[in-house]
Amino acid sequence: MAYVLKTLNSWFWWETLWIPANCTWADLEDHDDIVFPKPYQLCATIPYAFVLLMVRFLIERYIAIPLAKALGIKNVTRVKPQPNAVLENYFRKCTKQPSQSEIQGLAKKCNWTVRLVEKWFRRRRNLELPTMLRKFQEACWRFSFYLTSSIAGFIFLYDKPWFYDIWQVWVGYPFQSLLSSQYWYYMAEISFYWSLLFTLGTDIKRKDFMAHVVHHLAAIVLMACSWCGNYVRIGTLVMIVHDTADFWLESAKMFNYARWEKTCNVLFVIFSVVFFITRIILFPFWILRGTIYLPCYYSSTIVIAYFTFNGQLLILQGLHLYWGYFVLKILNKFLFIKDLKDDRSDEEEEDSLTDNEECTKNGSKNG
Repeated sequence: MAYVLKTLNSWFWWETLWIPANCTWADLEDHDDIVFPKPYQLCATIPYAFVLLMVRFLIERYIAIPLAKALGIKNVTRVKPQPNAVLENYFRKCTKQPSQSEIQGLAKKCNWTVRLVEKWFRRRRNLELPTMLRKFQEACWRFSFYLTSSIAGFIFLYDKPWFYDIWQVWVGYPFQSLLSSQYWYYMAEISFYWSLLFTLGTDIKRKDFMAHVVHHLAAIVLMACSWCGNYVRIGTLVMIVHDTADFWLESAKMFNYARWEKTCNVLFVIFSVVFFITRIILFPFWILRGTIYLPCYYSSTIVIAYFTFNGQLLILQGLHLYWGYFVLKILNKFLFIKDLKDDRSDEEEEDSLTDNEECTKNGSKNG
């Protein structure tokens, strides 16, 4: 077994996979104050992810909740439906959205009115939907991270030549020393996406749930591969291109949950402009050009990591187009229908009377 693991390890770290010809891993050992990325350093992102989860808890509890109250968001207590084993069993095993004929059959079976059965299913569905306060807390955490990472990324990159000239990404590759700012930028980003994966089961689920799973996994693998192959310069550019649009979206969500419609509309338009500039224009014509086209000028032999790295970037670009479709749909509603709502979100149904009030009302009518 040890021999098999050793063989697989040697295959995985085969130099032809990762680094250009006439270069070995020994050449990338630290020397003369020149530091290179080490694959084992990625193990630190797991404990860092749990640190971020603790930070998230503090932000959601001590910043998001007071801010939500200041914006007028209340922690609504959901009205639980009247206990009914027949309806609960049907809700769990059959459907959460019964048809009219199914509701009539259930009403006869339970000796209830049709209206009361409809209300029971509506309340039962509402119990599984997140409250506005919960949505606000999650958006506040993401906004805090994306804003912080965008500011930090700009501080780390504004004085770097490759931030302005994409050709500089490959100058001196692979013998490019790792900067401390690049180390912490990578650790924070990878740890954040690990934390998102850890909370997928408890976070709000939307219609593009699987797209988020693919995105988080692709982001982690992409950053890990770029770290191991010392594609750190281009990796930091990829990260800042993504983060600069996300905090605008999260801020728009926060004001949307607070019913500040005008503020939400302005922020969403800003997000849309930044999104299409960064992910539909800059990413393919700047980043992908720098990873697909330019390496051919700096190396006569293309390593296998070139195809792996660019394949993952193309997956991200596909997700950009997928989410761009949703952005265009929402913009269309906003500009022409004046209805701004996230098509991925579930909408909470209205609820008015309690079960006792409904039963009393129906009893009075029947009497």
